[in-house]
Amino acid sequence: MKTVVAAIDFGTSKIVTLVAENSGAQRCDIVGAGIASYNGFLDAGWNDPGEIDEKIRASVEDAERQCHRKIREINVGVPGAFTNVYATEVRVQLSGPDPRVTATDVRHVFEEAEKNLGTLAGIKIHASPAWFMVDGGKKTLEPVGMKGRELTAMVSVVVANKYFVDDVNARLNNLGYVAGGFYSTPAGEAMLYLPEEDRDHMAVLIDVGYLNTEVMAVEGDALIFHKCIDIGGGNISADLSMELDIPLRAAEEKIKHNYIYNFGSPDDTYDIPATDGEPARSFTREQVSAIINRRVDELAEEIKKAIDESGLKMGSWSHYYLTGGGLSFNRGGKEYLGSKLQATVRETPKRTVKMNSHAYSSTMGLMDLIIETMEQQHAPSTGFGGAVKDFFRSLLGG
Repeated sequence: MKTVVAAIDFGTSKIVTLVAENSGAQRCDIVGAGIASYNGFLDAGWNDPGEIDEKIRASVEDAERQCHRKIREINVGVPGAFTNVYATEVRVQLSGPDPRVTATDVRHVFEEAEKNLGTLAGIKIHASPAWFMVDGGKKTLEPVGMKGRELTAMVSVVVANKYFVDDVNARLNNLGYVAGGFYSTPAGEAMLYLPEEDRDHMAVLIDVGYLNTEVMAVEGDALIFHKCIDIGGGNISADLSMELDIPLRAAEEKIKHNYIYNFGSPDDTYDIPATDGEPARSFTREQVSAIINRRVDELAEEIKKAIDESGLKMGSWSHYYLTGGGLSFNRGGKEYLGSKLQATVRETPKRTVKMNSHAYSSTMGLMDLIIETMEQQHAPSTGFGGAVKDFFRSLLGG
């Protein structure tokens, strides 16, 4: 039997509504995708609150036309700018003459994590373990049955800004839709696009969007750090537009999109066609590079600062990945960023057949997280996996 799932993702330049079919034959088949460009948001909220209802409607109706269905319930992705990530390490003593970890001990771990974190401002939307250890041994995600005296764990919780949840919920209701649930977009994106083998040693995903950049660190099955930096691809275009005195669209389409980092020729030129009242103009690579590199250098410094201040123990085994439409599409972009971070920056692996562009990484990660959560909610709670996953659902009220 097919299950139809709808999700809406609020990016910094576009609202994307996806409709997917989930069946035994195919886990996630995208049957509709509606995209509406808008003015996005910053930390303070929507840049143009008056346009949001219209843009939501346009995005959803576009998806409805493609999938030939009327959407009633929509699952909502909460952008990183409207979330906070909290990670805490806890210890639980094991009891009995021959103590072994039980599902009850795992529950106690998460109860202790709740106590450690205390009262958090906002709405809890995601919880997951980075790892468990028994008596300081090897990290694992399957501790049940292991023998020892002490169970240690790192637990991560994502909390959404109440303003965002209430505002979007009210807007959807006014438009005749129901919010099926609220999900952490960064958690979904990071878990989908960071390879499991890299997450075992901690991995970082850098998503350069239009108005901001998100830095996400994952260990095991948990998003343990998230930082939103208010610099994105749109800032590069705005710099070009202002300093070269050209229209923003021309700066984006004729210069930023075509710029090659590191590998370009000194003789490269960037031509701006004539418009009404404005003659054609041409700029050298030297002129353009000075503007673009300055902004990307600033972004790299902010990324380094975020990681340094996070307390994350990064090492040569920790890999960095780049996604998002702000830098990934430029040849040499990840290499240039890597040189500034003094690390190798890799391209995210292809995880989907449809909508596999870097511009849709957050949207596809969100849908994957929603489907995975729904599968967990309906799966029988047998063994370790069922017990722990059932506890995640109880944490989130599912």
